[in-house]
Amino acid sequence: MKKNIQLANAPCSWGTIEGWGQSISYSQMLDELVATGYTGTELGDYGFMPTDSAALRKALISRNLTMLGAYEGVYFRDSSCHALGLEKILRNAKLLKSVADIGDANTQPFVVIADEHSRDAPRFERAGRISKDLSLSAADWTIFARGVDQAAKAVHDETGLRSVFHHHCGGYVEAPWEIEELLARTDSRYLGLVFDTGHFLYGTGMNDGDLVLAALENFQSRLWYVHFKDCSPTVATHARAQGLNYKEAIGQGVFCELGQGSVDFAAVTNKLEQLNYSGWICVEQDVLPGMGEPKVSAKNNRDHLAKVAGI
Repeated sequence: MKKNIQLANAPCSWGTIEGWGQSISYSQMLDELVATGYTGTELGDYGFMPTDSAALRKALISRNLTMLGAYEGVYFRDSSCHALGLEKILRNAKLLKSVADIGDANTQPFVVIADEHSRDAPRFERAGRISKDLSLSAADWTIFARGVDQAAKAVHDETGLRSVFHHHCGGYVEAPWEIEELLARTDSRYLGLVFDTGHFLYGTGMNDGDLVLAALENFQSRLWYVHFKDCSPTVATHARAQGLNYKEAIGQGVFCELGQGSVDFAAVTNKLEQLNYSGWICVEQDVLPGMGEPKVSAKNNRDHLAKVAGI
């Protein structure tokens, strides 16, 4: 195991993906996660796993799992959505805090904050091929960043946990320049970045895996957490050429099994080591309900990382 890097997986790999459906029960998902060689998980959509702390603790302890984080998307572009978004973020944060003592004693879960992707048609329709004219205006950036900052500070003040922002295709922080802008406008005391290899590469509009390595260098000062996701060059090229929207691209398998896409996970792992990253990596293979055989893919992804990256 390289430099204490440990591997988790997440409900999105089993088809429970940000409000787009639930394919199996949380208990089956966690059992299969453990059986395929992972020792950590994320919460998934709120309500997929138990929201009662005692029940969630039991589910984790019985499987010797560490909880790594909980994702919540908020429409930060609109200030009228900030209050409700913050309520949901803090709801997740408090649940995470209640299980933060379970598993790895050297880690605390992250609150994963994101834009509410797929809400605005231009971003949803053009995911994977964003042009600068589709980015936020200066006024919108001010509102957006203020909302993110307020959320991250509130999480810290109320729970002591840290927050990471998830750049995400289909939302307003997808392209590399948008990630840079968001980080420049937010407080590094409370907010870091969860770097997602697959979302980043698809969001560049290209299929060059070296861009992922360069981005890790560029964002290293805010790199608090990492998602390993691959991006199929065949599907990505087709999706861009045919004008597929974000959900259609996922349905076509743009986020494929690790090793079948453009991301070189041996090189990425080596780069993380060079940057002195240690901790957890969460493997994610975003699929819609009913796509493929999640347990088989989870095992294939685990085996690929063991083979090429030694983790």
